[in-house]
Amino acid sequence: MPLVTTLRTSTLIAALIALLGATDGTIAKPAHSNTEAALLIEADTGKVLHAENATMPWYPASLTKLMTSYVTLQAVKSGRITLDTLATVSARAAAQQPTKMGFKPGMQLTIDNALKMLMVKSANDMAVVLAEGVSGSIEKFADEMNKTSQTLGMTQSNWVNPNGLPADNQISSARDLAILGRALLHDFPEYDLYWNIPAIQLGKRVMRNYNTLIGRYDGADGMKTGFICASGFNLVASATRRGKRLIAVVLGSPSSPYRGAKAAGLLERGFHRGPLAWLAPSLGTVEALQPVNATPPDLRDAMCGPHRKRPAAERADDEADDDTENGSTFTNLPPVNGKPSALVKERQTVANPIVVYLGAAKKPAETQFAATRTKLAKLGKGKKDTVGNEAANAPPAANALTRDPHTGPVLAAAGAMPLPEQPQRSARAKPGAIEASNPPWMSFAPPAKAGAPPLTATPDAKPDRQAAAVPLPRPRPKLAAKRTQ
Repeated sequence: MPLVTTLRTSTLIAALIALLGATDGTIAKPAHSNTEAALLIEADTGKVLHAENATMPWYPASLTKLMTSYVTLQAVKSGRITLDTLATVSARAAAQQPTKMGFKPGMQLTIDNALKMLMVKSANDMAVVLAEGVSGSIEKFADEMNKTSQTLGMTQSNWVNPNGLPADNQISSARDLAILGRALLHDFPEYDLYWNIPAIQLGKRVMRNYNTLIGRYDGADGMKTGFICASGFNLVASATRRGKRLIAVVLGSPSSPYRGAKAAGLLERGFHRGPLAWLAPSLGTVEALQPVNATPPDLRDAMCGPHRKRPAAERADDEADDDTENGSTFTNLPPVNGKPSALVKERQTVANPIVVYLGAAKKPAETQFAATRTKLAKLGKGKKDTVGNEAANAPPAANALTRDPHTGPVLAAAGAMPLPEQPQRSARAKPGAIEASNPPWMSFAPPAKAGAPPLTATPDAKPDRQAAAVPLPRPRPKLAAKRTQ
């Protein structure tokens, strides 16, 4: 055999070994400690591309506001409230610390404006305004948050407040937060704007989004940041390229620039998976990840202690090189295309921030989503993603999931019956009492062939971790023109 051919064959074999990890098919274990967690999934299928401490319980901090937004938009969709409904700032809302809008008790604003301030400014007072406007009190809203979590299959999450301020029983995980991010994109595609606002303007005051990927990482289109001393710097980020949308969850990062660079590196790896990606070991779907029964790590000393260090984004570059030095931390993903810190562009001047205001709506809030609704109605005819590439959009598969905002997920195939909801868990449940079961709506029979009897739901069946991922309709992202959150 010619020498050149031999070298090429050896190179290919080496590449396959690196892609597959260990020769026995096992997955190389991450070299990182339990002080960080990371997860990368496909938004439409839920397929896991990378997992690192993904089911370790974690304090969500302001990522809680994603659930607050979900419950609020669920109330809008059900007709309980509208985006133009006026909510009042209570004394309890005005007393929230530390990041807030600072409105005085008695002031009013629309649900729409409160959502924008919540997602961009990460305003803790606006979270309480929304909670009281939807449910009447923080406690009742927390009950709705917990019920919704169970319906979505977020088996590791427990909520006691709508903003993520420190509370021992306010717990989630990278797995659950990825499920939540996926549900927001699937259930409320017409409201993509809320996750993708670079800045808001109140009077002469302009406030940038704490998510450093918005407008600075190619294809970034969401979602939310979070920080408290116990949790470290958290981020749920979404991005779309060539018709493929990915969701990255990063928890416990030591600084805001670091978390942005780490998320960008994960997303970049996901977008550059090559034609041999199917040879990599399957990690299953996000819902099938098995929860860990543990106590959330407490990072107070490392994040806020006297000897704390806030490393720059370049620290994530060193981690990105680990896969070439320590046995491939990123078994299923190719090397990052460039340094992660360089993937996040320099901050530019914000052009045309979205104006927010107090008082009644100046025009119906839903008009800003009219164009998105029209485009969603044409999903079957093709679309362009955030980097201008044409993408085919086939109708949802016969076994695609649809979710009613009140009754939870049901099977869309003809003849399928709604699966029973998980039992509700009390908002005061202890962390140790969190059940590790998979959501029942992920277990179902395959779609029936023509002439076959109707599908029969099998709620007791356990999902196959190697099974093909369940597709969700792919929503089109909408383009968007000191205390770190």
